[in-house]
Parts: sequence; C-alpha cells; structure tokens
Amino acid sequence: MSEHHRGTPDVVVVGAGLAGLACALDLCRAGRRVALLEASDGVGGRMRTDRRDGFLLDRGFQVFNTSYPQVKRRLDLGSLRLRPFTAGVVAHTSRGPVRLVDPTRESGASEALTPGRLPGARDLAALAGLTAWDALLPASAVRRRRDGSTSRALKRAGVSDAMVDEILRPFLSGVFLEDRLETSARFFHLVWRSMVRGSLCLPARGVGAVPAQLADGLPDGVLRLGTPVSSLTDDGVLTEDDSEIPARAVVVATEPAAAALLLPGLPVPATRTVTTYHHAADASPADEPVLRVDSTGTVLNTCVLSRVAPTYAPEGTALISTSVLGPDEPGRERTVLRRLAELYGTDTGGWRRVDARTVEGALPAMAPPWPLSRTTRLWPGRYVCGDHRATGSVQGALASGTRAAREVLADTTA
Repeated sequence: MSEHHRGTPDVVVVGAGLAGLACALDLCRAGRRVALLEASDGVGGRMRTDRRDGFLLDRGFQVFNTSYPQVKRRLDLGSLRLRPFTAGVVAHTSRGPVRLVDPTRESGASEALTPGRLPGARDLAALAGLTAWDALLPASAVRRRRDGSTSRALKRAGVSDAMVDEILRPFLSGVFLEDRLETSARFFHLVWRSMVRGSLCLPARGVGAVPAQLADGLPDGVLRLGTPVSSLTDDGVLTEDDSEIPARAVVVATEPAAAALLLPGLPVPATRTVTTYHHAADASPADEPVLRVDSTGTVLNTCVLSRVAPTYAPEGTALISTSVLGPDEPGRERTVLRRLAELYGTDTGGWRRVDARTVEGALPAMAPPWPLSRTTRLWPGRYVCGDHRATGSVQGALASGTRAAREVLADTTA
C-alpha cells in the first residue's frame, strides 16, 4: 500500500460501480486519501461479466458506445479489443424483417434504405433530418431543449406511427427498458446522437473489462472488496462487521434502492427491470453481428454474441443473448424460444440454457422533465452519485461520479 493511502481516509466512496470508480479515481488524482468500499467480490455493479463453462456472460444485455465523452477521456479503448455490432438493426415487423442500417458505415447498405413499404420515403426523410440535427447539435443545446416524451419527439419529427410501432419502438424499448416511449426526449436525443457519432461494441473479455480497467488505475489500498456498509454515521460509515471508518466526506455511489437505505429521505426514481436469457447452440443461427428487435414485444432484442466477439463462447459453439422486459416467469423461456425460432428461421429445440439473469433496477425510469445532470450534494459532507442522478447510461454514471468528485473537492478545499 502506498504511503499516501495509509491511515484515515479523507473520503469514503460506497459502491465500486462506474460512478464510484470515476469519483474515487478523480479524488485520488487530486491527492485525497480515499477508501472505495464495495459489498460484492468485484467492481462494476451492473456492468459485470461472469465466466462459466467457457462462456462470457454479461449480467444483462450490454453494449459499449465509443462516442461517450467520459469513455474517450477515461479509457484505453485499444486494450479493450473492441468488437463492433453491425451498424443498424433487423426489425421483425408484421410485414416481415426490415433491415435498417447506417449506409455511411455498412457497404452495400444503401439498398436497405430505398423507399418501399416500410420505411417509406417520408419516414426516411424524417429520420435523416432527425439524425442530422442530433449529430450536429452540441450536447449543451440538447440539455436546454424543452422536454417531453420520446413518443412525442418522434411524432414532432414527422416519423409515421407505422414506422414507430414496427421499428423504432421495438428498438428503443431495448434501450429504455420500457415499451411506451414515455422516456425523456432529452435523453432520447442524446442516445440517438451518440449512436450516430460512435460505434456499438463489446470488449473481447466481456463488458466487465470496462470497470476492471478503471479499477486498475486506482492506487494500492484504495479498493476494498467484500466490505458492505450498513449505515452512515456522524463521522463516516459503519460496515456490516461493526467497524467504523471515519471520513470528512462520504459519497454514496450505489444503485438507487441501496442509496435510499443509506440516505433516508433520498428521492429516487422508479426503475426498470430486464431479464436476459443466454442460450448455446452447436451452430450460429446468424451470419453477422446484428441486433434483432421484435415488433410483437415477445422479446426486446436478441443477438448472437459470439458473432460480435468470438471470445464469448467456446470454439464450435454459438452464444445467443435475448432480453425481455420484466422478471423471469414460469413458462416464459419456452415462449421466448418459440419466438426466437421465428426470428432466426431455425429450430431452437436443441438450444441449451446457459444462464438466465434478472436485473432489477437495470435503469432509472427517466420520465420527462428529466434533468440530464443534477448536483450530488445532499447535506454537508454527504453526496450521492450514479446514473439515477444523471442519465441511465455509461456516460451518465461516469459523469455523475466525476461531478461528485468535483463537488467534494470544492467543498473540502481549505
């Protein structure tokens, strides 16, 4: 342990998800003594990867967007060995599959965007205008926009109801984890902007490689795994083994429900729940790393992850990841497999279940008007950060942790 981090910490950060890691890193770089306390056996919070029988299993369906400012600032993208998804989606509609891709990135993709039954010329023009506007507009201008629902924003942009119901709603339901498009339009515009500007990828070692890289930047002795905090005290925090760790400032960087237990009276948003099924097959049911979305709502999305990153499955085996809204329920997986047989045009009877994981509180419910950032200060010496204090995204979590460190430093600099 370095001398700098011996003794009583100046700041205790509770929770080693992305927000907590960002906060701790910035405080350490500013010369503060920090204790980063994590209840579990690893960093990342909801952004973790398990290894099982040669498979890499992300906890819930994950994508990594390279365009986020915090990602560009904090991470060595080369060492993550990123593998891209196809720049677009295949939407399975009532009129058959529709391939909607970015023609500027996918060679030969322009034919997929020629006017036809769906999308039609008017929808293509509306989407082009929306995309150009969001790509060129600075993020600060998005924050100043009057907020409303995503559904209303699409209607205002001139996108038809058919286009929304058959393609955009199925796709965005997987982004927002809700199927009514009632999520903040401000957040929608930021998401759309980030997708145009960046690439959706997976790290070769699983999405857990992202927080692991951040944790590697911490000085020795800062991170303490297996250290759950039971309560905050007047002087610091009390761990579950009844050890008190005093500190001048405490930052709670947990998910919303846990934060509310440590900070009674903290207003927290409702959250979204998602279940992800991982199945193995002897042969890949798809020949490209494309995300498929389902207009029936039976599944949110599905993808052959081993087509994105071959490291996700043992050689000669395919890993298919499929997400649905809400919890796992009796009989639901059978329904999902029947729908997957239709989406992939193959027999799923021989597919083997590798894992099913329900993530409660996977995203905050970002109802309008949703502030894209808010202070982390609660009262003197007490702070809270996380994606629920910004936006439900990697960018939001990292930005909130960054803001927490900045406000702690401002308040504690003599």
